[in-house]
Amino acid sequence: MRFTKMQGAGNDFMLIETDDTQRDWSAPAVAICDRHYGIGADGLLLVMPSKVADLRMRIFNADGSEADACGNGLRCLVRYAIDAGLAKAGGRGITIETMAGIRRATVSGEDKRIEVGMGKPELGTRDINTKIKLGEGRIIEMTPVLICSVNTGDTELIVNPVSMGNPHAVYFTREPVSDFPLSRLGPLVEEHRLFPKKVNFEVARVLDRQNIEARVWERGVGETLACGSGACAIAVAARQNGYIDNSVAIRLPGGTLEVKWDGKGEVLLSGPAETVFFGEWPDDNHD
Repeated sequence: MRFTKMQGAGNDFMLIETDDTQRDWSAPAVAICDRHYGIGADGLLLVMPSKVADLRMRIFNADGSEADACGNGLRCLVRYAIDAGLAKAGGRGITIETMAGIRRATVSGEDKRIEVGMGKPELGTRDINTKIKLGEGRIIEMTPVLICSVNTGDTELIVNPVSMGNPHAVYFTREPVSDFPLSRLGPLVEEHRLFPKKVNFEVARVLDRQNIEARVWERGVGETLACGSGACAIAVAARQNGYIDNSVAIRLPGGTLEVKWDGKGEVLLSGPAETVFFGEWPDDNHD
């Protein structure tokens, strides 16, 4: 299988063009994404034909689970599609079919900056798929944003659940995010009984009304250098809490992502997307 390695703010993916919808891609994703015995990536991204959009994207995390949404992956796919001649920049934009719905990307400027629409955020307990109403969690506040507590044993975290087509729990801290014990608490929040389908966990510190620093623990992956949908979830929670205005720069370990949201419509995400290298993965017996 020929592949292209790409990254968006350090969030890296192996892209493969395929029309094979019958294959179980979980096992190849685990093998390919392994950073010691494979190529190494946060996820395997499939570039596929679509009957309802210009292209279809499927993404498998490093543990083999399939993700619903991925902002950095979307931008990488768009960059790949333009470079490979599968789509053209300009005009009405490029549409991509995902598990979370159809997303539209626009490319503009001399540097071909890519901005992707990430859909409207959902803030209700049903949308985020939590067990709060079943007594597993404690609601702190419902308006203007849902705030609830997550008990990890020795630590209680007050988080903002947000769905960007996939579930997120955003925790705001006043301390530098580099000091937060993400490697210890990240997996506890990800697999907390409050979130039956697991959750992406973000820890964020508001620097001012235009800048936020953050780290992300992605479900099925672990800590990543960046997360596009996570950056969107952070921006939504921050705006709902009155910390920022309509646009913000989310500073992540791998780079900065720009997020715009007017509080009503679709969340817009922009940031880098670059090709790293090309190669071929042995595919004997579909292993």
